Amino acid sequence: MGLFKKLFGKKPKNERYQLGLHKTKENLGSLKAILATSSKIDDELFDSLEDIFIQADIGIDTVIYFIDQLRQEVENKHISDPNDLAEIIVDKMFEIYLKGELVQTDLNYDEHEVNVYLFVGVNGVGKTTTIGKLAKQLKDDGKKVMMVAGDTFRAGAIDQLVEWGKRSHTFVYTKETGSDPSSVIYDALEIARAEKYDVVLCDTAGRLQTKVNLMAELSKMKRVIQKSLPNAPQETLLVIDATTGQNGMRQAEVFKEATDVSGIILTKLDGTAKGGIVLAIRHLYNLPIKYVGLGEKIDDLVMFDIEQYIYGLFKDFF
Repeated sequence: MGLFKKLFGKKPKNERYQLGLHKTKENLGSLKAILATSSKIDDELFDSLEDIFIQADIGIDTVIYFIDQLRQEVENKHISDPNDLAEIIVDKMFEIYLKGELVQTDLNYDEHEVNVYLFVGVNGVGKTTTIGKLAKQLKDDGKKVMMVAGDTFRAGAIDQLVEWGKRSHTFVYTKETGSDPSSVIYDALEIARAEKYDVVLCDTAGRLQTKVNLMAELSKMKRVIQKSLPNAPQETLLVIDATTGQNGMRQAEVFKEATDVSGIILTKLDGTAKGGIVLAIRHLYNLPIKYVGLGEKIDDLVMFDIEQYIYGLFKDFF
C-alpha cells in the first residue's frame, strides 16, 4: 500500500491530535527500541509486539488478527530485518481501519430536510457535552439547529443541555424531568418541521439497562422519529469515553445490537486515554469513528482523520 512513505513524507500536523494521543504513544514507546535491538524476526519478537499493542488498548482480538497479518506479510515478502516491520505495521493499521473502502467521516446530511442525529451511550461518556459542541459547529456552518433534552431521567441532564444551549446560542426543547423521552422527541420534531430546522440533535438517557429494555426504548424512539420524519434519523451516534478502554468495546457491542448505530464519537482523547480502541471498534464492529473529543473547550470536537491518528501515534518513532 505504501501509506507509510506517503504519511511520513508529508507529515500532517494537528497539535491537538498529538496531545490527545500522548498516552497511547507512551505505550508504543518501546516499539522502536524493540525493532532496533532485535537481531531477527521470530516468535519472541512477535510476542513482544503483541504485548505492546495490547497495552495500547487495541484489544486482544484485534491484536491477534493484526499480528497474524504481520506474520503473513513477513512470510510472503521474505522479510528478515526487524526494522523493515515499521512500514508494514503502519500500512496494516491503515488496512484494518479502511478495510479496502472509503470510510465516510462526514455526518449524513439530507438537503432540504430536517436532519435528526440521535446520540446514545452510557452515563458519563460526554453525550450532552458532545451535543453542545456539535451544535456550535453546525451553527457556525450556517445551519438552523435545535437540541432536544431527551435524557429526562438523569438529575441535571436537562439543565446541562440548556446551559450548552446558552453557550452555543442554540434553541433547546425541554419538558419536565421524568417525561417520556419519546414524546419529548416527537413534540420537538413537530416544531422542527413547522419552523424548518436543518438539524435536530437528540440527547437520550444513558442507563445501561438489560439489552431487552434498551432495545425496546431505542426502538420506540426510532419509530417515533420516523413517524414524524420517515427518512430520519440520518445518524445514530454512539458516544464512548476513550478512557474506559475495553469497557468501551462492550458498550459498542451492546448498543450496536440494540439499535442501528451508524458511527462512533470518541470523547476524552485528551492525553489521558489510550487511543487504540479506534482500531478495535472499526475491526470488530465495522463502525466508523466520526468525531473525537480532544479537550474540554467548545471547539475541541474534531472530525476524525485516520492519517492524523496514525501519524500522531508513530511520528516520534520513525
